[in-house]
Amino acid sequence: MATRWGICAVGKIRNDFMFALQTLTAQDHQAMAVAAKDQKCAKEFSKTHNIPKVYSSYEELAKDPNIDTSHSSIIPDILVAFQPPTTMWSLYFPVYDQIHSLLSQKAIGDVKVVRAEFGSNQYYVMRAVGKELGGGALLDIGCYCLQFALMVFKGEKPESVTAKGFLYETGVDKTVTIILQYAGKRQAILTCTIMVAMPNQAANCGSKGMIQIPTCMWCSTLVILNGKETQCPLPQSSKPMHFINSTGLSYEAEHVRQCLLKGTVHDHPLTLADSELLHTIMDEVRKQLGVQFPQDKVL
Repeated sequence: MATRWGICAVGKIRNDFMFALQTLTAQDHQAMAVAAKDQKCAKEFSKTHNIPKVYSSYEELAKDPNIDTSHSSIIPDILVAFQPPTTMWSLYFPVYDQIHSLLSQKAIGDVKVVRAEFGSNQYYVMRAVGKELGGGALLDIGCYCLQFALMVFKGEKPESVTAKGFLYETGVDKTVTIILQYAGKRQAILTCTIMVAMPNQAANCGSKGMIQIPTCMWCSTLVILNGKETQCPLPQSSKPMHFINSTGLSYEAEHVRQCLLKGTVHDHPLTLADSELLHTIMDEVRKQLGVQFPQDKVL
């Protein structure tokens, strides 16, 4: 039986998800309904992707008994049968599986330094800079750098968090560097910005070598262990994608299907405790930078 998907909102990433879903077996994955506030956009989206039902609210979709799970960054509490605590699609990429395996094997010994960066020129995009939309480098792309560090250090709580950066005129952060200090003189140095493009590299530096992601650290197809490259090709699609390597969203979709088949509500590389720690660190970073959103309680 196919996993029946509900699609919440009809933005660019949802378009890419639908095309990524088409790289999987149709008998395994089917989009059954889409919900969006803008009905015209929802109907256009359903026509483009052959989705049979259109809802005007997320609550309506949530009540549909023919929906098993959803793909959305807007998740009402009642909506999903399965939803990871923090949906980091990069964690499902084969490159991340490779890194996790290499770290488990102690392929580079004891990790002493982690570096990760994500820079994308998008200060002209309202979603990226609007305070009322939860904009800023940290929440939009810096979270990928943080989850990378948490993965490497296995969810260990850092002894200290230090953040330095600059704010955009709207009051959100535009460039941030975070230093996480860990016991045993270990450190993670993470940089994100919405002002310029960066090489977007990541590296784990250990006592016996180095694991590198040379570019696109959040969705890479290449990992390097002490100079030796391993390629992990993406599923192929001829459809127009908005974001680089976004056919890799299919890895997340298939992971969800396997969890549903096993009856497992949570089987995610990022545990609930990791997710809570990630948000705690981001809250501390925002506090140090002076970034507060209208929806926040006093930090």
